Formats: sequence, structure tokens, C-alpha cells
Amino acid sequence: MATPESTSVIMIDTEGTVIGWTPAAEALLGYRAADILNRPGALLLTPERDWDAAHDGQEDWSGFGVARHRDGTRILVYVEGSRLITPEEKAAWLVAVTPTTAGASGRASSWLEPLLTRTPVAVAIWDRDLRCVWLNAAAERLRPVFPHYQLGRSLAEPLPGFHTEAAQEAMRKVLSSGVPQLDREARWSSPDQLEDRTLSTSLFRLEGVDGRPLGVCTVAIDISHSRSRDRLALLREASVRIGSTLDVGKTAQELADLAVPALADYVTVDLAASVLPDAEPLQRLAATEVSIPVFRRAGVASIHEGMPESLWSRGQAVFVPPSSPFTEVLSSGRAHFEPVLDTAPGTWLDQDPDRARIIRRTGMHTLIIVPLKARGDILGIAVFVRNDNLEPFTRDDLLLAEELGARAALSLDNARQYTRERTAALALQRNLLPGYLNGGGAVEVASRYLPSDVHEGVGGDWFDAIPLRDGRVALVVGDVTGHGINAAATMGRLRTAVRTLAYMGLPPDELLAHLDDLVVRLEEEDAGPGRLPLDTTGATCLYAVYDPATGRCAMAGAGHPPPAIVAPSGEVAFPRLPGGTPIGLGLGSYRSLEVELAEGSVIALYTDGLIETREADIDAGIDRLGAALARAAALPLEKVCARVIRSMVGDTGSEDDVALLVARTRVL
Repeated sequence: MATPESTSVIMIDTEGTVIGWTPAAEALLGYRAADILNRPGALLLTPERDWDAAHDGQEDWSGFGVARHRDGTRILVYVEGSRLITPEEKAAWLVAVTPTTAGASGRASSWLEPLLTRTPVAVAIWDRDLRCVWLNAAAERLRPVFPHYQLGRSLAEPLPGFHTEAAQEAMRKVLSSGVPQLDREARWSSPDQLEDRTLSTSLFRLEGVDGRPLGVCTVAIDISHSRSRDRLALLREASVRIGSTLDVGKTAQELADLAVPALADYVTVDLAASVLPDAEPLQRLAATEVSIPVFRRAGVASIHEGMPESLWSRGQAVFVPPSSPFTEVLSSGRAHFEPVLDTAPGTWLDQDPDRARIIRRTGMHTLIIVPLKARGDILGIAVFVRNDNLEPFTRDDLLLAEELGARAALSLDNARQYTRERTAALALQRNLLPGYLNGGGAVEVASRYLPSDVHEGVGGDWFDAIPLRDGRVALVVGDVTGHGINAAATMGRLRTAVRTLAYMGLPPDELLAHLDDLVVRLEEEDAGPGRLPLDTTGATCLYAVYDPATGRCAMAGAGHPPPAIVAPSGEVAFPRLPGGTPIGLGLGSYRSLEVELAEGSVIALYTDGLIETREADIDAGIDRLGAALARAAALPLEKVCARVIRSMVGDTGSEDDVALLVARTRVL
């Protein structure tokens, strides 16, 4: 066993009593031989151990420990033990104790101890039993977070409210494999939930000269307020919060709300008028002597109540000088970065006195302007400013602002395209749906149509009331698969086809069969000779014909929910029609059902958006619809529609388009 000059040699018998002491041990620990001989070795070394039992069968062993100095201080030491036989032929241990801070010269290093002790990184050493044998000041300061940072305390020691099973498993794995574990993230919250800490911990195995594991060194860094970590967290949050809806204004405001106060004290999002739906063209607004209307404010946020930095509210036109950073970013597509905002005379602020006054009054001192660019188009700009935060923006802040702007721009462009298509589809659908319903002398009619706000566009729901020449009336409701302009256009074609077939006087089952055949033929013609249709159109449909002369109503369905019939007594029934496949599959085989209706009966035809939700199936929706109709059937039909829609949909909107057609029968 090597014993350099700094190594203290102690002899301890198998009972743990000190029976040998050297001058080096006295220099290290402060005890004279007369003070310590024949006393327990546990006074000197921790953890306490039954020396013989702990190393039964071993001739040599080594490990870390803590030695107690006579003045009460503790010294981290490396301990090596070798079994020997005394001259009295008794078994004993020769123990060499070396301070871990000893240098090659044999004296304690003058720089290593302060370095480890004073470093802001928490360093601790654990023996093979996962007992803490050394730690520096930074680790001691973390004791409220991790109370096992205490000399002599085992990681396996249970403490209320603290769970160390994962840490124990990781340390044992490092001890057995020797493979370090780096950057293990651990989170801690105070019992009162007022403080959160996040630590990044790395584990390394310590080995003796013989290669055997001696313990584990842990290095922990408090990353609760790490800038890079905060930036990554902000970008992760941006992917969730920005673009949560396909609404341009909400998306712009989400960007502003996210960036304050994480990046800036004040943020504005200004967009071109063409991006905002239903916005008045800026060209109609008169320019001032020094400024022109370039944007509309779509989003704004500030750390200050009332937003004293803002000259314009959301929706208002934003005026800027022609020669300003705002117009430069808009024309160049490159960000403007001004870590120290120049407010001296001779800058662009001379042409913008209102903005200059606000800047000086609120203490704005650093500025970033980024373009909101997506798919080659510049949609607007986002402006980031600090006033209360005295740190100027850095290049890293600029990169973060550009990344946030790029993500927001894609969401804004998606929202813009969705809004355009939805607006066009709604306009097309409104033009294709009947503007006025006429039930002739057979029925009173009323209707409601509710487009969905959930899908990427309006659907292909439609309804119609068609007076026939012999005094009868046809009632129809249908639902084209898909959404958007194509679905609305298909709906228009089907509505026209149904009207044409209805005027031919066909009964419901024959009309649906002809409609199915017509749709299949149109698709084949559109695809061309020998080609399969690229996009097969499907639709459900319910067609009914009421004859006031007989009071009888014939109806047939093509994969559509059943009609509701409310008798004058208020009783509600849902006739189960013979099964029929949806229109457009070319498999149509339909049968009609005929029922007799008393005068004053109410017929309700509807699409599945009225009765189907994610939380409940169609049968539950039909039950709810029956209850709503029973309560409202005696009212005027317009109020019947309003009450039913309110009961079934409420104020939250529908997950799918809703069409409702109600008719009250007359008897001639």
C-alpha cells in the first residue's frame, strides 16, 4: 500500500479500536497518540463500521470517508485498508488515510480545495453505499431542495415528501457499469408551491488505482433560470399557443401575449389589410403630412395596464413615415435590430413626432422589428420593445424574435387561406340555398342553417321545399361529404337535380335511385373515358312528399337520419325508414315508407350535425331532439327552429354544419 508523505497511517484492531498512531495522523487530525490510542476508531472516520464484518474475507479494501479533526471540522479522505497480523499474532487493519485534496508534493493543494468548495456548481461525492461523504458549499445551499446533501446521510434514507428511488437506481447503474449519466433533469416544488427549481445533474463513477469503483461524484446545476432553457420552453409554448384557432386576429394576439413579458415589455403585431377579413382597405384612408396608413393593428400586449405605449388599438389603421424601419422591413423582408434605440435629432423619428413622444415618455430603449413572412408573402410586422427591462436586446433575442415571427406567420397564412375559402364557400352556399321557402297550400315551412366553426370550411348541407303541380309538396334535406367550396358546389348540383326529378312527379324511392345513378354518371364523365373518378362524391339525403288531399306522406332515405314527426298532441315519433345507401355509390336500392299525418302535425328534417357530437352518439342526440321538439312544437315555426337550435347546439357552436327544415301540415 503506497504511503506518500501526506498519508496518515493508523492501526485499528478487529474490534474497531485504535492501536497504532503516527505523527502524520497527528498532523492531519490534531490528536496526539496519548489522546487516541485504545479509543474507538469511529471517533475518527465516518461512517461508523464494524471493520472486520464490513470487509470479511478481504485482504485489502479502499473507499472514501470523512475524517473528524479534533477541532470538529470534517475532512474528505481516501481510505485504504490492508489486513495484517500484529507481533502478538492478533488480526488488525493497517489503514492509510489520504486527504482528497493532497497534491503530488504531498501537501494539501492550495487551489483545488477553494475551487471545489466555492464553485457555484453543486458537487458531492457518494460512497458505494450511496452515503454522502463530501460536498461543497453550493451543494449545501441546495439542501432545502435535496436534503440528502448532508455528510453521512444515505440516499436510501427515507425522508417525508422526497422520493429518491430514481436517483438511487441511476447511481447504482453508474457504479456497476461505469458509464456516466449526463444532464439528468429533475424538478422540485416547495411544499407551499410558491417556488419551483429545476436541476441538471450528471453522475460519474470514481475508481481506485486498482480500477474498482469507490463511489459516485454528482455535479448539479440549477437551470431554473437558464436563458437557453427558457428560450426552448418559449418556442415549445409557441408551437402550442400560436395558431390555436384558424382566426387571423386571435393568432396575431396570441403572438403578442406569448412574447410579453418573456421576451419584451411591449409587442405589437401589425398586418396588411388584405390579411384581415372584412377590413376596410387602407387606400381609402387619408395620409397625414408625415405618415401613411400601412397596417392594421391585429395584436398588442404590454406589461403595463392600459398599454400607455400604444398609439392605436386593435383593428385601427397604423400610420408610419415612408422612411422608417417599419416600411424598410416590409419592403426588404429583413429584420430591423436596434439594441440601443437612437432617439437623437436627425433620425426617422423627426418625421414621427407622436411615436417619438411615446418612446421618450415610456422609456423605450431597445427595438426589434421582424417581418411576418410565409410562403413568399410578407403579411405584416411584429415589433418588440423594452422599457422597464433595462437590458438591451441581444443577437440571441433577435433570433428568438425571428423564430417566433416565422411560426406566427405560417399560422397567420393558414388562417388567412382558411378565412378566404370559408368566406367563398359560405357565399356560394348562401347563393345555392333557397332564399325563400314556399310550402304552397300544403304546409307551412321554416328553416335554419348553421355553418360549423370547427372544420376547414363549410359543408354541403342543404334543404329545400318544392311545391308540385298537383298541390303536393316535396321536402328534402341532404348532406354532401367533405367541406369547402367543392362540397358547396356539389350541393348546388344535387339540389338542382332533386328539383328537376321532383317536377317529374317521381315517388321518393324512384327519385333517390335516379339521383344516385345521375351522380355516378356525372363523376364518370368528369373523369374521362376509361378512368376512375379521382374524388368520389357521396351524400346522404331524405326526400318526402306530402299530399294535403289525403293527409299521407311518402318518404325515403339514402343513409340519412330519420325524420321527426310531432303529432298535434305533442307526441314525437321517428319513423324508421327502409335502409338505403348514400347517394353516389351506385348501389342504390331504395324503398318508400308512407305514413298518415293529422292536420297540424310537424315534420322535422335535419342533418346529422344537429344530433351528433363527440360526447354522445346519434341515438342520444335523437332522444334530445325529440324532447326539444315536444317542448316547442306548438310555437310558430320560426320559434320552433330557434328553440330547437338553442336546445341542441347552445352558444358554443356545432362541430359540424347543421341544417333544419320544419313543416306544419294542412289538410285540404
